[in-house]
Amino acid sequence: MKQQTEKQRQRAQRKLKKIVALVEATRLNDKDRKAKAESTINNQKSTEMSSPLSPSRKRPCVNPQEDTKPTSPVVDVTPEANGETSNDLANKKPRLSGDEYLQLKQELRERKKILTSIPRLRLRAVGDNASLCIDAKSRIPIFLNDIQHLLMYSLLGHHSPHSPERWCHLEKFNKVSHTVVLIVEGLSLFHFSNNESIFTNINKNMEHRMEIVTPATYGGSIVEDLAAVPLTGTEKNKLIKKFGSLEAAMKSTGDLVKLLKIVFPMKPQTTQDGQLIDRISILSDLPKSDKFSRTQLLLSPEQLVELNYPLPLQGGLAEKYKDYVLTKDEYLEATPKSPMFGLDCEMCRTTLGIPELTRISIVDENLNLFYESFVKPDNKITDYLTRFSGITPALLKNVTTRLSDVQNELRKILPADAILVGQSLNFDLQSLKMMHPYIIDTSIIFNITGKRLIKSKLKVLSDLFLCETIQDSQSGHCSLEDSRASLKLAQLKLKNNINFGDAVMMDFLELQQTIDDIRKNNQGNNKNIKLDDLEKYGVSIFNHMTKVKDMSSTIIGNKEVMNEYSMYLKNTKLNVMDDANFDKTDQVRLVLTDSNKQSIKRASEISMEHALTFCHVKLDSQQTNDDNIEKTCKKVDKWISKLWKSTADKGLLCVVFGGEKNAANGACFLNIKRQQLLL
Repeated sequence: MKQQTEKQRQRAQRKLKKIVALVEATRLNDKDRKAKAESTINNQKSTEMSSPLSPSRKRPCVNPQEDTKPTSPVVDVTPEANGETSNDLANKKPRLSGDEYLQLKQELRERKKILTSIPRLRLRAVGDNASLCIDAKSRIPIFLNDIQHLLMYSLLGHHSPHSPERWCHLEKFNKVSHTVVLIVEGLSLFHFSNNESIFTNINKNMEHRMEIVTPATYGGSIVEDLAAVPLTGTEKNKLIKKFGSLEAAMKSTGDLVKLLKIVFPMKPQTTQDGQLIDRISILSDLPKSDKFSRTQLLLSPEQLVELNYPLPLQGGLAEKYKDYVLTKDEYLEATPKSPMFGLDCEMCRTTLGIPELTRISIVDENLNLFYESFVKPDNKITDYLTRFSGITPALLKNVTTRLSDVQNELRKILPADAILVGQSLNFDLQSLKMMHPYIIDTSIIFNITGKRLIKSKLKVLSDLFLCETIQDSQSGHCSLEDSRASLKLAQLKLKNNINFGDAVMMDFLELQQTIDDIRKNNQGNNKNIKLDDLEKYGVSIFNHMTKVKDMSSTIIGNKEVMNEYSMYLKNTKLNVMDDANFDKTDQVRLVLTDSNKQSIKRASEISMEHALTFCHVKLDSQQTNDDNIEKTCKKVDKWISKLWKSTADKGLLCVVFGGEKNAANGACFLNIKRQQLLL
């Protein structure tokens, strides 16, 4: 049975409450009708027994001796006179006129104006799947980058380089008064789950509660993932137009390998004597044929999830991919010189109801055959799909190789930092029942439609950019031919520019000119193509805020915290000032504190003066040990209460629990403060 979302559960609960209320109201009405009927019968009997008049007479005769002089009519305004009960009258709207009516109309208009200007945050399917309201086994956590995208969107709206639409929707973003972020390093989802009853203010005030994968789980930095905003293509061009140059850009955060550590077991590159190799020097050491690092073409964890690549994540995905195996027990961090392999598989339909692997082809960077095998499926073939797969009964007649044999062979021969290249490789890995971290998908890095959701076929890409015709045989596709075409496309992009061949990241006219030049020269590496070879930069979230006039931010924390944030404030054109000397002309306010308590106090005092407030506290191991954890949780809950009270109406409060290394994931709590209406 499909797991219900949080919204569906809430809707079902509301329906149930309505049904219960209706049943109860029906019972009460039945009792009232019965009592009223009995009362009417008793009254009729009593009247008949006491009245001297004949029951057939409808009204008594008028005594002629009584005064019959007409009098002025009297209007009976009692409910009974109009045949109405007091309850019927109470249910009617009061009839108003004059000043009283105009005043009520004005109040209702003001109320409607307030309601339509309230920003609202609602979760999409990805956000619902990460909600703490669902079972942990079915939960699929979101990433800290997702939270960063929401923070930026709450500040910049459509000017933000990233949107949170993947997992949530923020309505009336321009009505958000300010954004406050409390980061608590040392606490994890495990601490919250075990002490949920202690966090009364979270349960009361934080509407959205989700599991997140935080950098603590892979030895990364929360500050880096929240403060540094990775940029590519069009976003960089916009920044250049906005700021004039990339001098204000921060240190690079485009290294997706760091994010992939979240999901896959990985160790850094080392020298022969076991010394760690400096990653910055590795990233700058490119092969002669490449113009930029091939690691920039890797799919991110978010993309791997969205494109249905098999991943060793917890929750619902763990159950879905429980029979899948990793291509390696442990990987090396990918570098610009990591070997690329073109891969393609062919499948046939079996009694299992889904396509199963029947052929695999892998080529190396020299386009030489690295590994190939026909495979006999574990289940009986019902359709060879020859027109697509090229597989016939004759080709599989004497084949004894099984899927498990292919898996074992690939685990042996693939290098620990191998990069797999192919067209929509998620289907190939699904048929292999294997998981791999480093993927270059040619259907993503090449795009001729201008829309990410509409992928271009490998046959079309090969014809346009390689001037080669593939998949043209009447006998079906050839996996060896397709794997070579995919690898050639990736190599072609590396020889040019990260924008090359992508209508999403370059102008359509420029793309058309590129294709025309290629076809003219019949070469994939045309030297006449003039595209800007921009490096991949990351700009801090504080720099992005300069897009909006008079928008400032503040960072609050101790010396250790401030040192981390200062990395993203060096060599910038931002006006950065300390707490004592800050004024309205400055853009970033640095508040250095001596304790976590002082950080919370100062944040509650000045948060409404800034569009964005980062209050960052760190808990030591003594505060989070078994003896002190309850006391610490109570203290943190009070901090959250204090920040919530100091948050203005329509302000967004975000609380992040940083998670634990090699232990539990983190948690995120979100809500927008709404104005209390008196009407």
